[in-house]
Amino acid sequence: MKFRSIHKYIWVFLIFIAILTACNQYENNNSPKDILSNIKEDEKDTDNIEAIKIEEKEIENSSEENAKEEANVLSDITENNNITLLMVGDVLLHTKINESGKMEDGTYNYDHLFANVKEDILAADLAIVNQEVILGGTELGLSGYPTFNGAYEVGDSLAKAGFDVILHATNHTLDKGKKGVQNCLNFWKNTYPELAVLGINESQEAHDSYIYVYEKDGIKVAILNYTYGTNGIKLPSDMPYIVNLLDKKLIEAHVKRAKELADFIIVAPHWGTEYQLTPSKNQINLATYMAELGVDLVIGTHPHVIQPVEWIESTNGNRMLVYYSIGNFINSTAGTGAGVANRMVGAMAKVTLARNEKGKVYIEEYGAEPLVTHMKTGPGLITTYKFSDYTEELASENEIIKQDSNFTFKYCIDLWNKVYANNFALEY
Repeated sequence: MKFRSIHKYIWVFLIFIAILTACNQYENNNSPKDILSNIKEDEKDTDNIEAIKIEEKEIENSSEENAKEEANVLSDITENNNITLLMVGDVLLHTKINESGKMEDGTYNYDHLFANVKEDILAADLAIVNQEVILGGTELGLSGYPTFNGAYEVGDSLAKAGFDVILHATNHTLDKGKKGVQNCLNFWKNTYPELAVLGINESQEAHDSYIYVYEKDGIKVAILNYTYGTNGIKLPSDMPYIVNLLDKKLIEAHVKRAKELADFIIVAPHWGTEYQLTPSKNQINLATYMAELGVDLVIGTHPHVIQPVEWIESTNGNRMLVYYSIGNFINSTAGTGAGVANRMVGAMAKVTLARNEKGKVYIEEYGAEPLVTHMKTGPGLITTYKFSDYTEELASENEIIKQDSNFTFKYCIDLWNKVYANNFALEY
């Protein structure tokens, strides 16, 4: 009886254990091998999470480094890269100036014309001069007004002074006909091939499509040159392309081409009305037209006196700076009477170009340096001064006084301020 009772208790205990085991299997639904595998997978997930975090951090750091590098490159572009340019007006070789270059030994030298401004010219990245008079050489005979011709030695002195671009599209381009232009082109090409000579052409192709582009630090500047006419002298029938005329279709074609090649476009037109201190209606209309085309800077010559500087806003959002006339660089006019002294005062245009944060090249600074032609008779004596180096004593010795008694040191200041009071006023 006692044995049967124990046996019964044993069976109850075994049944209880079986039920308990089944419940555990039901809850885990995993074998010991499966449980071990799950533990290992959990460890892998933890490793993956840590790896992802490390990778994300590396990407973040890389992005920061790239951003810094891009910022440094942009800083170099916007802060360190610029172009300083200057331009002077008409080199007008009247008879007295031609004669001033003939030295006592019979040779020709014109270094004196540029001696007092040479430092500024050499300091500029890009220096431009309007060589009003064709350089046909002494073989064609040196001559002054009204049909000019200059010596090749003037070109030597221009090169030594540090000019980079020579403008030749003027109303006096054809004063010595086709021969004068050909002599001039050959002189520049054979003697100073590194200089850019603009406005006159030896071929139709050069007339139609040649665009001069100056480049520094990744900034490209195109320069175009045109004249309103040639004093009634007809273009050679076999060289109708010999000089660039102020033709809207030609300008438009050149500007379109220049936009493909350069970041910034300068036009140097020979235009306006002589001796007028204000721009003509035609100048204003042409300037507005060029602004609409997308030109960035205009520096004009021909009036032989200074004219205002202003900004023009085009309808398409382009903003263009225009110097309507920077006057003469040097001259020895034979004119007499009130107002003739105005021809002695010129301007040296000074402009700094830079690239902004969007990559566009723009005018960062602009100004004008007053210049005065100092007329003196004799070899090597006539010259041009910066007004900052001029004095009342020098002014009293200027031979222009014989032709216009109004000329004085103060006269130059008053004339300058009359034209540039809103831009570059001088104090007396």
